Amino acid sequence: MPVNRNALIRYRTIDNCLRNRHRRWTLEDLIDACSEALYEYEGIDKGMSRRSIQMDIQMMRSDKLGYNAPIIVLEKKYYTYEDPEYSITNIPLTDQDLGKLTEVVEILRQFKGFSHFQELSGMVQRLESKIHAAKTNQEPVIDFEKNENLKGLEHIDTLYKAITNQCTVELCYQSFKARSASTFPFHPYYLKEYRNRWFVLGVRKKNTPILNLALDRIISIKDCELKYIPRTKFHLPTYLHDVIGVSVNENGQAENVVLHADNETAPYIITKPLHHSQQVIETLPNGVVFSLKVQLNFELEREILGFGNRIKVIAPERLKRRIKDTLERALDLYQYEFNNASLQNNIQKLSKTGSVILHHVFGKKEVNQIKMMLHNHLRATGQPENVHALRNLLQEIPELKNLLLNSNLQHILKKINANLFLTKAIFFDKTPESNWYVTWHQDISIHVKEKIETEGFTGWTKKGDSYGVCPPEEILKDTITIRIHLDDTNDTNGALKVVLGSHNKKLSDEEISLITQSSIPYTCEVAACGIHIMKPLLLHASSKARSQKHRRVVHLEFNTADLPNGLEWAEKTEINTSAN
Repeated sequence: MPVNRNALIRYRTIDNCLRNRHRRWTLEDLIDACSEALYEYEGIDKGMSRRSIQMDIQMMRSDKLGYNAPIIVLEKKYYTYEDPEYSITNIPLTDQDLGKLTEVVEILRQFKGFSHFQELSGMVQRLESKIHAAKTNQEPVIDFEKNENLKGLEHIDTLYKAITNQCTVELCYQSFKARSASTFPFHPYYLKEYRNRWFVLGVRKKNTPILNLALDRIISIKDCELKYIPRTKFHLPTYLHDVIGVSVNENGQAENVVLHADNETAPYIITKPLHHSQQVIETLPNGVVFSLKVQLNFELEREILGFGNRIKVIAPERLKRRIKDTLERALDLYQYEFNNASLQNNIQKLSKTGSVILHHVFGKKEVNQIKMMLHNHLRATGQPENVHALRNLLQEIPELKNLLLNSNLQHILKKINANLFLTKAIFFDKTPESNWYVTWHQDISIHVKEKIETEGFTGWTKKGDSYGVCPPEEILKDTITIRIHLDDTNDTNGALKVVLGSHNKKLSDEEISLITQSSIPYTCEVAACGIHIMKPLLLHASSKARSQKHRRVVHLEFNTADLPNGLEWAEKTEINTSAN
């Protein structure tokens, strides 16, 4: 039987009320809710009668509309659903409904062959699947790609209406790169979906470039009284003609991109082209060479990277370099992965032997950045490239701090002792031109004059006077040295040699001579990106290098104790304390 619009509004309102089990609903409550709904949706300012709502409840209980709603009355007063999961929106389709939908599908089928109605193909298949599942009470046999948790979908209807009605809107928008949101007028032209994400294209002002805004970054949309700027020359198919995805450089030119895909991947690219301009250039024994005429953008790079080692960029050269750099950084994440699981065992080893080597604390990219900053500083300050030491490293290059104290190193320091603070930072480069060496010794001096706080660490920054004295032994025991290796270090380029277990006390010259002559030293070979942690009282030495390779090291010292009575400790002799 036909149901008018007002009755449907009442049925839906009663259904919403009865599904809300946090409240008990009397007949008067349902009357008020239906009256408010009719006023809101239809502008009908007329109260509902008890008899009308009672008849609505009876209609919902019956099978005339297919609802069969399990509405019961509790305590002769409160209405509710006996089944808490019931809703009239969940009822199955009737045979009559299925028949009508089948007719609709047959009508839509007539348009599938026309170019203007190609988008209907997926819609028809969805309907056919739903009808089949409803008729046979089986699971759907087709599933379309979707993202149930995608943000921004609530803005589609508002933007669609703004575009069709040519209305300006006020957007509150925050891109992933922006620190805060910004609000501005926007003249929307098109909605575009790409890989389950929605974008709106338009302009902020007249004669300004087209903006491509992601709907999931829109915080809010409001009406705007500014006059709408209609699109004139802008046409979406033409605008996106030379790109993969939605990122367009309006002043950029399409370039000839040449790709080589192996034999296993080539069929996938042939049957699902990356772009409409795709052509097969050559078929080789080991794969197929394709060409695309597109702008170089983020989406193109993501498509290529998605194939991993199955595809290779042949041209242009700058795209080839970008893909190569990205893959190298990706490999860096795995190849230079810090092993956190064995850290506690290594800390125990440090306490016992006074020395431990940890690999992959830094990534290759981080180490290359450190090298580049050192190189640029030496060049900018007119210092020779083969300078063997920068003794006030973080004073000369303060921006190095964040790179040196990366998350891995800070985690290591907290595991060793949460109270550690930075006291010294020096850069050493044992080059073939300055091939110095250091005899067996302990690091027993420290330089302190001023202690300052610097984002999680305390730094002793000013050098004290040379008093010719050494700090107390308990302070040295609280000190640790961390040597960040920027190059592979081994015996051929002057790696440190240490006597394990010699870090428990200050030794006399005679004791040092006796121990080193009767012990077998351990050579600390450390690969680039690794660190060597040692106690300052550990006996160590370094020999001259026998190769032309650099041995660049950043030497950091950390301590936990304040000096007694404000006493200032000075380096006794620089050659014996730090040049190692």
